[in-house]
Amino acid sequence: MASYDRFEDLPVWQTAIKLAEGCEDFLVLARDRITWSKRDQLDRCSLSVSNNIAEGFERGSTSELLAFLYIARGSAGETRSMLAYFERRPALVDFKSQISNLKSLAENCSRQLRAWADSLQNSEIKGQRHLNSRSREDYRKRKDAEVRRKTFEEMERAMMSRFSPDHPLRREYERKNGPLDDAKGEQGPQL
Repeated sequence: MASYDRFEDLPVWQTAIKLAEGCEDFLVLARDRITWSKRDQLDRCSLSVSNNIAEGFERGSTSELLAFLYIARGSAGETRSMLAYFERRPALVDFKSQISNLKSLAENCSRQLRAWADSLQNSEIKGQRHLNSRSREDYRKRKDAEVRRKTFEEMERAMMSRFSPDHPLRREYERKNGPLDDAKGEQGPQL
């Protein structure tokens, strides 16, 4: 998983800011065909997506980040709803393609936000605000142990593949872990 130091580097923030810019461009072009209150509403909700991503990112705790990601996702949905309304208006038929592209950007934001929120909900990390030297060391130890476990499993698998298919150790290993793939030619000398 990639790690980001600045919200401006987040792919979802970059998509969200394109959405806000695109909505503003649309509103400038269609200014005389949309009431002030509807222009204001679209302007606010479209910019709210990137702003909430930024605010959540800067908060320093996973729980607060999650809350702001869901707010941002809600704003993306509101933006899409406003655009769907404008797409249905006869006075804006000339903007159908532009509106459709903006709706796609809003959907893209929603998907990215959902995926990020899902990954955070399954994370043990409470957020940067909660990190101290002990929690960082514990996290590093867990990661190191995971690397050692995977290395051991790979070595064990390689060793077991050297046994003949009818060897009791290999049969027991395959019963627990599934069949070894000898087709790759990695078998080596039979033991």
